[in-house]
Amino acid sequence: MELCQVPGKEMEADISLLVERHGDTLLRFCYLYLNDLQLAEDAVQETYLKAHRAYHTFRGESSERTWLTAIALNCCRSLTRSAWFRHENRAVDLETLPEASVPFDPADDTVIKAVMNLPRKYREVILLHYYQGLKLREIAAIMSLPEATLSTRLKRARAKLKVTLERWYFDE
Repeated sequence: MELCQVPGKEMEADISLLVERHGDTLLRFCYLYLNDLQLAEDAVQETYLKAHRAYHTFRGESSERTWLTAIALNCCRSLTRSAWFRHENRAVDLETLPEASVPFDPADDTVIKAVMNLPRKYREVILLHYYQGLKLREIAAIMSLPEATLSTRLKRARAKLKVTLERWYFDE
């Protein structure tokens, strides 16, 4: 879909289509990032407000999904900077996770807990690559970082997860 450059009813229809296409995915991403459903809903709403305001600047150099994910990531980062956020309990309750389009087994949350305990720079690349299904070049566009840097972060994140999850895999 190519976004129109003229504000009006066409733009409203395009924004509605973006919400329909990417709303669930963005909500899941924001929830995993923030560990709070209400904050995730706020972040997604803010994402679409910012997308609406900047709609005329979207040049189509990346996919809509990449563009919206970049906005959502920045909204989530902004929320995590607040003093209130840092002092709240951020434990993930997978039973409250919004429904996925792909079946999800919440029986064992060991992996997601390990991911959420990673430092932010590693957690972001893992969430974007594995949970959002984005390629490194798309993540590079979102985060404004070189692909090589992200490749290194992904490798280091995997190594950290391997150490953390090694006993979990071999206990079975």
